Amino acid sequence: MNNNLQRYLGVIDESVQNFELPKNPAHLYEPMKYILGLGGKKIRPILTLMACELFQNNFSNAKNAALAVELFHNFSLVHDDIMDQAPLRRGVETVHTKWNENIAILSGDALLIESYKLLCLYDADLSRKLLNLFNKTATEVCEGQQNDMDFETEQLVSIDQYLDMIRKKTAVLLGCSLKMGAIVGGASDKDADDLYAFGVNLGVAFQLQDDILDVYSDQAKFGKQVGGDIIANKKTYLLLQAINDANAAQRNELENLRIEKDAIQKVEKVMAIYKTLSIQEKATTKMNEFYSVAMTNLNQLSLDEEKKKSLKELAEFLMRREI
Repeated sequence: MNNNLQRYLGVIDESVQNFELPKNPAHLYEPMKYILGLGGKKIRPILTLMACELFQNNFSNAKNAALAVELFHNFSLVHDDIMDQAPLRRGVETVHTKWNENIAILSGDALLIESYKLLCLYDADLSRKLLNLFNKTATEVCEGQQNDMDFETEQLVSIDQYLDMIRKKTAVLLGCSLKMGAIVGGASDKDADDLYAFGVNLGVAFQLQDDILDVYSDQAKFGKQVGGDIIANKKTYLLLQAINDANAAQRNELENLRIEKDAIQKVEKVMAIYKTLSIQEKATTKMNEFYSVAMTNLNQLSLDEEKKKSLKELAEFLMRREI
């Protein structure tokens, strides 16, 4: 992360550290402080500050919107961890593991409420615009999460359905983060919409990259178990593309491999089918398509190239993870 991004991160970290919560009831507020203190890249609130600074010399007006985005993101993490029954988050116990599920649900809800309270601190007209965008985004994130869970049991999931799911579950919050910063910064409607589209398309590209890295990365660099999606039978872009392109025998083998108990053999056999069907190359092509559209969205902004440079650098930073 370059010095400019570190500057934004420092502001966000300070806002999180200074965010005051009551002490009681402790089982409501301590888990909130706990999840907020676990660190993370804080890309979403950074995007809000960056977008505001594109249109104003000072991003201080966007601090409350950026913090609202960070609280919302952490609310979603607390609830996602419950649904996934995940024991760890950023290397430490998840909230529902450290306390219990009921406490995690309530503390997550309270984080969401706090994010709304922050957006209500703006004047009436600005607050209305931010809340309308925030509400639309929150609904779509919930829709994306539900679709993701539904896909676990649905036999037939199309590639278009999958792309729409990751757009809602992951990408729209990136777009929202940017557009909120633009709105606070006084951007035109067109520039705000172009920034939103940039964030959404970049978010889809980022998630497709995650699908690719899960299978083809160096585990030491990726930080997660390589082939974890294959072992878990997750319907990723790679698997759906393989099912779409496979012949009858290959499709039958992919189906039979779902119940393969030997994880190493399972990953190796699925990867062999992927290689035959050039799945890595096809997924990379699709990822690059969304990234290219994101760059087009960014280039359409009515700003000089120097101002766009910071967002281009951030996009490159996000997509620079090694396979």
